[in-house]
Amino acid sequence: MNIAGQTAFVTGANRGIGRRFVGELLARGAGRVYAGVREPERADEALRTDPRVTLVRLDLTDRATIEAAARQAEDVSLLVNNAGISLMGPLLDGPLDGTRRTLDTNLYGTLDMARAFAPALRAHRGALVNVLSALSWFTVPGAGAYAMSKAGAWAMTNALRLELAPAGVLVQGVHLGAADTDMMGDYEGPKIDPVEVARQSLDGVEKGEIEILADDWSRTVKAALPGEPNAVLSHLG
Repeated sequence: MNIAGQTAFVTGANRGIGRRFVGELLARGAGRVYAGVREPERADEALRTDPRVTLVRLDLTDRATIEAAARQAEDVSLLVNNAGISLMGPLLDGPLDGTRRTLDTNLYGTLDMARAFAPALRAHRGALVNVLSALSWFTVPGAGAYAMSKAGAWAMTNALRLELAPAGVLVQGVHLGAADTDMMGDYEGPKIDPVEVARQSLDGVEKGEIEILADDWSRTVKAALPGEPNAVLSHLG
């Protein structure tokens, strides 16, 4: 796929990695970018004033907003599933509502987006990008719900790739450790520039690459998968 001239939809587009995807898509000549945000009226001025950007109200836990977005954006040829949440806490003793909300957003909300936009992607022989995580493959204390959601989303990405392949749709999974975003504001370890995540992903879309390991975290963790579960923690620091 050549990004120039394509119509894209980015979830979680108002900040973080999603905001960088919007910028990179526009820089590469995308004809239109639908920016999915929870509160369009509070989106930053650059999104609200760029004629190439169409703000769309979207809540991944509200299927009605997803279905409305798909009806509004029937011309989409590239879907970037980026939106997600991270609620820290133990699985056994923490609030179960937080775990359910994490799964509803990161896993089921992402699946609902893929289902809603599949007709458009098939019609345009387009591409689907799911922003995943190195935590698809291991976890750390307190991140159990997030790791569950991303591990499930990784398996879902692989399944969607098989289901969409007959229509010529590329399905790409993007893995990273920590990005320099608001979500990781309290983390003091190494963080990748979110612009670099968007660039690597879109470079991969243009080359037909199905998996992006965006940083040392993701590359180290995937290489360690044949070993014992979570053993990679001793190497990440």
